[in-house]
Amino acid sequence: MIHEEIMEWRKSEGVVNFPVAIKEMEKKVTNILSGEREQVWLLEHPALYTAGTSAQSSDLLDPNRFTVYKTGRGGEYTYHGPGQRVGYVMMNLNMRKHDVRGFVSDLEDWLITTLSLLNVVGEKRNGRVGIWVDRGKHGGEEGKEDKIAAIGVRVRRWVTFHGVSLNVCPNLRHYDGIIPCGIAEHGVTSLHDLGVTASIDDVDNALRTSFEKVFERKTTIVV
Repeated sequence: MIHEEIMEWRKSEGVVNFPVAIKEMEKKVTNILSGEREQVWLLEHPALYTAGTSAQSSDLLDPNRFTVYKTGRGGEYTYHGPGQRVGYVMMNLNMRKHDVRGFVSDLEDWLITTLSLLNVVGEKRNGRVGIWVDRGKHGGEEGKEDKIAAIGVRVRRWVTFHGVSLNVCPNLRHYDGIIPCGIAEHGVTSLHDLGVTASIDDVDNALRTSFEKVFERKTTIVV
């Protein structure tokens, strides 16, 4: 039986190099198709940029700042680095609905619910994938919106991989080398930038609690 009610919840300490993560995700996708449990994998990457399938070369402002990896996920350029929690979600849509848009919407709801547990109001925006914060709701400038979490997924034989990234306390100046997600008129923020001094462990706990609620799945910790 491919689908099980319990899925794996994995956390990696330290930073995981991007090519290593890609190799492990691809292996896990193959194994899920062969009957293994689905998995959420939480990790951090060293500072790098990734280019999704819609990335425009003009949005890479400083190609020499960090290594740039081309990837098959959806979306444009984004940054990964220490202080940002990445959540890779390997889920079998064959056992649910062949609905990628619905899956992305669930990822958005997962992030919004996580942020609410950390006293941050995250919001969706039509035409802009990811999660946004109205700075006016957090003591800042009214009407100014910043992105706090990004989403980019890939699907192989209806098993998903890649996933989400949530800014906890990264160096936000590292975003200066790209136009994040191709959107120049808005900025980026983080929990610490908003005055929320949550730790990575605090964020991980909120991610797990909200995941089980939004996806209605129990998780079990694996090494």
